[in-house]
Amino acid sequence: MIPRYMTPEMRALWTEERKFQTWLQVEQAVANAQAKLGIIPKRAARQIARAKFDVRQIERFEAETRHDVIAFLKSVESSIPGKVQYLHFGLTSYDIVDTALALRIRAAANLILKEANLLLSALKKLALRYQDTPMMGRTHGVHAEPITFGLKVLSWHQELKRAVSRLELAKANTGYGKVSGAVGSFSQLSPAVEAEALKALGLKPEPVATQVVPRDRIAELLLAGALCGAGLERIALEIRNLQRTEIAEVAESFAKGQRGSSAMPHKKNPVTCEQISGLARIIRANVIVALEDIPLWHERDLSNSSAERVIIPDSLSLLHYLLRQMLKVITNLQVNTMQMLENLEAARGQYCSQRLMLELVKAGMPKDNAYRLVQSLSFTAQERSCELAGVAAGDKEVLRYLGTTQLRQVFDLKSLLKNTDYIFRRALRS
Repeated sequence: MIPRYMTPEMRALWTEERKFQTWLQVEQAVANAQAKLGIIPKRAARQIARAKFDVRQIERFEAETRHDVIAFLKSVESSIPGKVQYLHFGLTSYDIVDTALALRIRAAANLILKEANLLLSALKKLALRYQDTPMMGRTHGVHAEPITFGLKVLSWHQELKRAVSRLELAKANTGYGKVSGAVGSFSQLSPAVEAEALKALGLKPEPVATQVVPRDRIAELLLAGALCGAGLERIALEIRNLQRTEIAEVAESFAKGQRGSSAMPHKKNPVTCEQISGLARIIRANVIVALEDIPLWHERDLSNSSAERVIIPDSLSLLHYLLRQMLKVITNLQVNTMQMLENLEAARGQYCSQRLMLELVKAGMPKDNAYRLVQSLSFTAQERSCELAGVAAGDKEVLRYLGTTQLRQVFDLKSLLKNTDYIFRRALRS
C-alpha cells in the first residue's frame, strides 16, 4: 500500500517496532502468569519484565535463522542477565504471534470505530439540516419521485450505523489469543497459564486452538471492513453523480489554490470521492485473500502468514483513511438547494404520474386503462416540454373522473413528502 494512505496513528501501529513491542508484551504476560503459578522463578519473570529488543539486531539474526520469532527471542535474550531459559518457556511461536496480533487488531479497530462514530455524527447532523429540503429522486438514473436530501443522507447514516455494529462484533470476535502450545493441546503448558496471561492482556482464550487462532476471526473483521468501505463508496459514488454538471446539486469543497485539471482551468472534480471509490475496491479484494487463509493444512501451515502481513495492515489502514477522508467531504459538502429545486421544476410535475394514476383508479377507472392514459399524457408532456398537470387538465377522459380541486391536490409536492418526518423518527429513535 502507498504509505501516504496510512494515517499517522495506523502507521505507528504497524511498524516493526510496534510488532516486536507487542510480542514482548505477550512474553512478559506469560512469564508473569507462570511465576504467579510457581512454574518459573519469580526472579526470572522480573528479569523478563525488564527485557528489551533491538530491531536491527533482530534483522541480523533473522538473516541467519530465517525465523522471525527465533531472531526476536535471541535479541531479547541478549538483554537478560544470567540464565534466560525461562523466556518463551513451553511456548510455540504463534502463542506469541497470534496473541500479539489480536492486540494490534484491537488497537486498529478502536481507531476505526472512533473515526466511524465521528462520521456518523456528521451524517446525522447533515441529514437533520436537510430533512425537509426536496430534491428529485432517481431510479436507473432517471427522474422518479421526489425525496428530500435529508432522506438520502439518512440512508447513508443508517448503513454506516450497521457497519459500525458489524465492526464492533468483529472486533469482539478477534479479541482472542492462545497460549496452548505447539498444536493447541496444552501438552507442555497449564491452561491456567493461558487464562492468567490473557486476562492480563484483556483477551479471551481461543476455545479450541490449533497451532494458531482460527482465521475465520480475521476474515470476519476484514469482511466487516469491506462492507463499511462499500458503504463509503456508495456515498462517494452518489456525491460524484450529484456533482455532474447536468445535475450540480452537491459538490466537494474546493480549496483555495486547488487545481482541477492541468489543461482546463474551469474544472472542479470530485477527486476525494473518486479516491474513496478506488481504494474501497482494494479492501473488498483483500477479503478474498482472508477467506482463502481460513483453510490450512492440518493444525496449520504457513500459507496464511505472508498474505496476512499485507492484507491486515492494508485493509485496516485503508478503512481508517477512507473514513477520515469521507468525514472531510461530509463536513465541507456544498449543497445547492436552488439547483435541487430547479431540477424538480424541470421534471414538470411528471413525478406525480403514479399519484394521478391511483386517483383515477380510486375514481373508478380500470387500473390498466389509467396506467396507459397517464403514460400517454406523460409522454405528451415530455415531447411538448410542458407541465403534466396542464396536459391532464385538458384531457377529457381525466376530467370525466377528476375535478379541478382533485387535480390540484394530485400535483401537490408537499403531500408526496408527508411521511419524511415519520421515516426520520423511525430511523433515529434508537
